[in-house]
Amino acid sequence: MSKFELPLVGIFGGTFDPIHYGHLRVAEEIVEAAGLHKMCFIPAGVPRLRHTPIASPQHRAEIVRIATQCNPRFILDEREIFRDGVSYSADSLRDLKQELGKKVILCFVMGVDVFIKLADWNSWHDLFNLCHFIVVARPGHELTLGHDVLPKKLKEECSQRWVFSADSLRSATSGLIFVAPTTMLDISATSIRACISVGKSVRYLIPDAVLSYIEENQLYL
Repeated sequence: MSKFELPLVGIFGGTFDPIHYGHLRVAEEIVEAAGLHKMCFIPAGVPRLRHTPIASPQHRAEIVRIATQCNPRFILDEREIFRDGVSYSADSLRDLKQELGKKVILCFVMGVDVFIKLADWNSWHDLFNLCHFIVVARPGHELTLGHDVLPKKLKEECSQRWVFSADSLRSATSGLIFVAPTTMLDISATSIRACISVGKSVRYLIPDAVLSYIEENQLYL
């Protein structure tokens, strides 16, 4: 099988504290637009550059499982939940590469707000040898053709990596960047937690089954 025929697998990491329709809609649109074989959700165990999650790793993983179980292309990967110490994306991608070998092309999905800080990540240069990047706009954060929002060292690293169609991601096994047009739903886990803590409704921001789990386990109170 040539690299042009390899299935694309999306990697969607995050604290998912909790997962919400903003995450799920972006994932669905990218699966469809890029023709992804699967979208793999990887809840972070102990994130290095984000606040410590409120819900436990086990609760967050179960929330993701509940939210994704009805979509055959969505899968939960718990590798970071059970890893000791800080969660590094480079480690997870190396593990996936070792497990899957040359059978798939990995596509790391992230928001613009996360991507512009990529140079602060552990082993960030290595990521370009492990995967492609699919970058999505977030409310208040957009990436224009000039890419002026990127720090200098990241802008230099990315200068020859941009592609302008999802199909172009099949032209190499790693190292390309595609900015995906997706529906921007202005939903945040922070606002959801805040609403829950004061008894406000979060219905239609998260799946009903996720809300039931949160209520049953008294999370975010």
